[in-house]
Amino acid sequence: MKDLVIDLEAEKKEILKRYRALLRASKSTLQKGDKRLIRKAFEMALESHKDMRRKSGEPYIYHPIAVAQIAAEEIGLGTTSIVCALLHDVVEDTDVTLEDIELEFGKKVAKIIDGLTKISGVFDTNSSLQAENFRKMLLTLADDVRVILIKLADRLHNMRTMEFMPRDKQLKLSSETVYLYAPLAHRLGLYAIKSELEDLSMKYMERETYQFIKNKLNEKKAEREKFIADFIKPVQKILEGQDLHGEVFGRPKSIHSIWNKMKKKAIPFEEVYDLFAIRIILDSAPENEKAECWKAYSIVTDLYRPNPDRLRDWISSPKANGYESLHTTVMGPRGQWVEVQIRTKRMNEIAEKGFAAHWKYKESSTDSGLDQWVQKVRDMLKNPDSNALDFLDDFKMNLFSDEIFIFTPKGALIQLPLNATALDFAFEIHTDVGASCIGAKVNHKLVPLSYKLQNGDQVEIITSGKQTPKEDWLNFVVTAKAKAKIKSALKEEKRKIAEDGKEILERKMKSIKLTYNSENLQKLSYFFKLQSTQDLFYNVAKGLIDMKDLKDYQASEKIIENKPQDKIEADQLHNLVKSIKAKDSDILLIGEDMQKIDYKLAACCNPIPGDDVFGFITVGDGIKIHRTNCPNAAKLMANYGYRIVKARWTNQQELAFLTGLRITGIDDVGLINKLTTVISQDFKVNIRSITVDSDNGIFEGSIMVYVNDTDHLENLIKKLNQVKGITQVVRFDSAIEKAS
Repeated sequence: MKDLVIDLEAEKKEILKRYRALLRASKSTLQKGDKRLIRKAFEMALESHKDMRRKSGEPYIYHPIAVAQIAAEEIGLGTTSIVCALLHDVVEDTDVTLEDIELEFGKKVAKIIDGLTKISGVFDTNSSLQAENFRKMLLTLADDVRVILIKLADRLHNMRTMEFMPRDKQLKLSSETVYLYAPLAHRLGLYAIKSELEDLSMKYMERETYQFIKNKLNEKKAEREKFIADFIKPVQKILEGQDLHGEVFGRPKSIHSIWNKMKKKAIPFEEVYDLFAIRIILDSAPENEKAECWKAYSIVTDLYRPNPDRLRDWISSPKANGYESLHTTVMGPRGQWVEVQIRTKRMNEIAEKGFAAHWKYKESSTDSGLDQWVQKVRDMLKNPDSNALDFLDDFKMNLFSDEIFIFTPKGALIQLPLNATALDFAFEIHTDVGASCIGAKVNHKLVPLSYKLQNGDQVEIITSGKQTPKEDWLNFVVTAKAKAKIKSALKEEKRKIAEDGKEILERKMKSIKLTYNSENLQKLSYFFKLQSTQDLFYNVAKGLIDMKDLKDYQASEKIIENKPQDKIEADQLHNLVKSIKAKDSDILLIGEDMQKIDYKLAACCNPIPGDDVFGFITVGDGIKIHRTNCPNAAKLMANYGYRIVKARWTNQQELAFLTGLRITGIDDVGLINKLTTVISQDFKVNIRSITVDSDNGIFEGSIMVYVNDTDHLENLIKKLNQVKGITQVVRFDSAIEKAS
């Protein structure tokens, strides 16, 4: 095979062509002197990356230009952001330093690029590099939201051009994307980007399903377009007659949202009705917006019968990310439910471009939920002690959650996440109110601190000077602010107790002639398996470590190397993959060089041969094998990418693996007999357990069977589906799911 010949001239032309396209995309925001600034950033990036290429073989400079283009075109950012996007990889990958950038482009640009640059050097292995990087990025968000927006543009381009990467990298990036970046895009109101990120993640994580839905959508394209045209025609006619100007069009739902619907409702593709939404975008003056949207609503609902439970009014009370729209679901001309979204041009721009558009219109809008949200992130980051992973979990919870609206006794409105308790509300009002809270009145009735609030509740907090934060409070608060404040109060309490313990320990060590120095304290902490010397002092003060224990330590011959805990863990991690010897684990090959290593199968997703799997190095339990679509996979890969190892099955027919099938159908005499015949006789498969429930003629059963691999399982499912009366056979992952 010939070596790839690179035509440098053609590449030069292509780079200039892409650069000009970027200038065109940013034309609307350019001020005097901006063009020169972008040119300067482009030349610096071109020079810095000149010898670098992407995995596809393309010049590396294509990537920063594309990221800058997404930032300008799809997010609507201005010159500073375009400059930062062009230079976002320069500090990380080349010799250029932040100081050089500051000299050329000023402090602001340098700060944003610093926020976009990954952390290098040593970090605590109890945490996660990914989590730390994410936290660093958010720290800059507190000052400048553009960091996040450029990061999203960077991630979107990486996801669009990921086909040349190795499979494990694809999985890691897709997991991170679906776990953090897609929810973040949603939170910032970038719906188009959020949908594309989810779709692209799914393309790599659930290849077959993605392809299946994509093909199905293409098959039905012509039929769908005809239906949309028939639906729109009468709506347009009346809108024009009523002097309402705007456009009406249909758009297909994203593949990911269709898949979610199929999973949620456990229905096949054919039964997902709302594969598309109709959108009405009105050209209204700001003062008439609300009235004209409702007018359009009444036109649609006069033509088509609405579903009363499906009206969503986000015009009167916009979502926290600034989203305004009127949604209803109506019965279409062919007996199909159709979602209709009604909004104005201004609202649509905010929905498409999120944050950037929001700032553009800010003067006119009221105090926005977005501002409040950025403030919340700032508060979260103020807590310096929190571990990056805890922070990430809190952040994610606050990212995803739907809001509920709660009123104070004086009628002020406070937004809280779904499932928030009376105690969360108290901390939201003020830290001191939360710390001294003993109960609450909800709608004038007395309730405990753990009471879950409902939308529209009016809450009055009762406090006492004697109250202090308790450990068990952490079990029921959900907001990051409340958690952080309770943790810091408990820490302070712990610190005071540890001070006393320090004195006690010093006395006790002297009495048994042990030298009181930092080396011995470190060894003692390790001997009692404690995280820090503070925990050691605390346990002494609480009487959990007494004289006898100290003498045991003294007598112990155990030599503990004076290594910091994280160094020990890092070594353990490194050695684990190397040292585990395989017993008879010849059905899975693990690691870069595909060795036979001992492993355990994860109980959360019960992988069987043929499933797409990966290995996860646990700290105390060796290597665990998970399915790539396991409920916990995204979290593991997003947070602990460095602990993920490759794994693939070899052909091994002799072994049987336990998996579960959920069967639904119409109850009939002898149905169970037919099922067990197919399973045991035709397929020679052993059944471990069978539970059956029959209700008013509907049959539901869960069967745990032993199969060899995914092909074996698929054939069994196919065969069972052919049994008369069976309507659905699906695999479920674990015993937890079985119970649900």
